[in-house]
Amino acid sequence: MAEEETQLKWEGKATAEVKVPAEKVWSFLEDFCNIHKWIPTVDTCYQVEGELGQPGLVRYCASSSTVASDQEEMKISWAKEKVLMINPIERCLSYEIMENNVGFKSYVATVEVLPINGDGRDGCKIEWSFV
Repeated sequence: MAEEETQLKWEGKATAEVKVPAEKVWSFLEDFCNIHKWIPTVDTCYQVEGELGQPGLVRYCASSSTVASDQEEMKISWAKEKVLMINPIERCLSYEIMENNVGFKSYVATVEVLPINGDGRDGCKIEWSFV
């Protein structure tokens, strides 16, 4: 029990500013099952259960890589991720990794699209944070 209480969790945040209207960026990010379209190392991503745009939506994502050995073999890394919260007005969503073969025991991330200069028509900042 004492060991569980003293284990620290990793926390991090990445940000990017883009000269694309916030609404356009949000429309792309809120489609939770299209991550393979904007992260080239993700081979596939599709809806497993739930409704698009609603908490409870689950996606399956997978990537393949070649493992160096005597005989080249493909390794598939995969995860099932679930939307915990989605707010189109605030342009943010949170999700957790439910199952995976990568080694995550606990992972929750939040993605936010923040306007630069008022309404965000001139650009926005994308913040991705995780614990």
